[in-house]
Amino acid sequence: MATEMTRRPVSREGRIIAFPSGTGTANIERCARELGRRHGADAIEFWKAECRRLADQLLAAGMPERDIAERVMQFQEDVQIELVLSHEKRAVAKSQKR
Repeated sequence: MATEMTRRPVSREGRIIAFPSGTGTANIERCARELGRRHGADAIEFWKAECRRLADQLLAAGMPERDIAERVMQFQEDVQIELVLSHEKRAVAKSQKR
């Protein structure tokens, strides 16, 4: 799930670019938890700020702009998957208590 996000990206020129540590599994899980508890405008503002923060980190780390959008989209997908899985886990746990 988040394994792709935790790898260090290599630019197309073959130069290794440091990948910000805050974009790994723990960050994906944190964002999913926050989005799970927030609603409406609050959730939208949080999500925009997180995606912008990631893009800014990647830009500061030297990642080419053409690759940043792809990484942010992957991050969004990873968080969405985490949200779905966490909802499924809660639903299964709730149904087993009956």
